[in-house]
Amino acid sequence: MIDDEQQNDAPQDEEQPQDDEQAPAEEQASAEEQPPAEEALTEDAAAEDHTPAEEAAAPAEAPAEEPVADQPPKPPAEPQGKQKKEEVVPGAELDPIAIEPERRLDAEERARQEAEEEERARRERELIGEGAEEAPLAAQPAKLSGDASYSATGKRKSSIARVILRPGDGKIEINKRKLEEYFPREYLQSVAKQPLVQAGYEGNVDVRIRVHGGGISGQASAVRHGIARALTEVDPALRPELKRRGMLTRDARVKERRKAGLKKARKKPQFSKR
Repeated sequence: MIDDEQQNDAPQDEEQPQDDEQAPAEEQASAEEQPPAEEALTEDAAAEDHTPAEEAAAPAEAPAEEPVADQPPKPPAEPQGKQKKEEVVPGAELDPIAIEPERRLDAEERARQEAEEEERARRERELIGEGAEEAPLAAQPAKLSGDASYSATGKRKSSIARVILRPGDGKIEINKRKLEEYFPREYLQSVAKQPLVQAGYEGNVDVRIRVHGGGISGQASAVRHGIARALTEVDPALRPELKRRGMLTRDARVKERRKAGLKKARKKPQFSKR
């Protein structure tokens, strides 16, 4: 009996591994059968989404443009992080200056402006002895002997000039310096030489001058006054004409001195009640 039971139990134990092997095989078969069903569903959905309108629009798309060989290659685009610095024009933030157009003058204004310019030019010519008074005072300058010497003194404001005339070739020496060096302005040079030019003695005599006091303008006028006085010693016939032109007159216009108790020559201190 024992042997029969053992025999019955043995085949049952051997059949169990076969069942285990059959289960994975069935699972694999079921898994292999599922994908075809899913693929069929996706194909049906794609067929439904694909409409005739899309088929008509598909060929209408333009083909991609082919690169042209003649065009130069485009430079590579710079990265966005590196931006070019904008060129700043100096003064761009300032407001532009409005230039007013030149106003056209009327006939009266133009005539008045021309008259003022002519008057100004006439006064300048009178100061330097030009214009109608350019003609020499004497028809022929007097001849000086070799050892002759004529001296005179000229004054203007607080300047005093001592002048000595001698025969020569027209050299002018002021405080042991040349005229152009002592009076750098052309106007002052013309004022100092005015009597010589108008009398016709500019290139016939040498002038030696010592001047001191005052300013440069006052010294130039003092030199003119002294030369004019010395020329009257050379030729007394020149005196009336030189006097008429104002070269022999001692210009007495001097700045008035300040008085005691005043701020300036005539300016008084302001009154204060308290």
